[in-house]
Amino acid sequence: MKKTAIMGFGNPCRSDDGVGCYVIEQLKSYIGENESISLFDMGTSAFEVLFSLQGHERIIIVDAVINTGQPVGSLYKLPASEIDAHIQDDPMVFLHSMKWDQALSYAKKILRETYPTDIQVYLIAVDDLRFEVELSSPVKTAGDQVIAYIKKDLEEAEILLANN
Repeated sequence: MKKTAIMGFGNPCRSDDGVGCYVIEQLKSYIGENESISLFDMGTSAFEVLFSLQGHERIIIVDAVINTGQPVGSLYKLPASEIDAHIQDDPMVFLHSMKWDQALSYAKKILRETYPTDIQVYLIAVDDLRFEVELSSPVKTAGDQVIAYIKKDLEEAEILLANN
């Protein structure tokens, strides 16, 4: 059984950008306490959380993505082979607005040889980043779809019981 970190990125005060935080909030109420699963809200303290990844064997990430040219709420799951190609090494990253690719770059440096190779990234297309605490309907629907995918994945990996 692999210890799994699930990280939701975004700013919950910027409308659809908060979808990753929404996913984590929903999973917390569903999963509860589980020694094999760590849930991280990467909203405003992303850099500090990276040190908490020590000991995890897999990472699941959820984030918003803008300017995709696709309808709002479109869902993308990056294949493992493409994740390393998307990691950004940006020494000038603003610590309170870290995106998933920057977080993985720093996690790789922090964790070194213990950096997990089992990483999944879910991205949800958004276009509304105004100051608002509600998600749009299509983005919330996509977030709920990601939650269902993650639950199924955790059940198949026998990390979460199907009756939880």
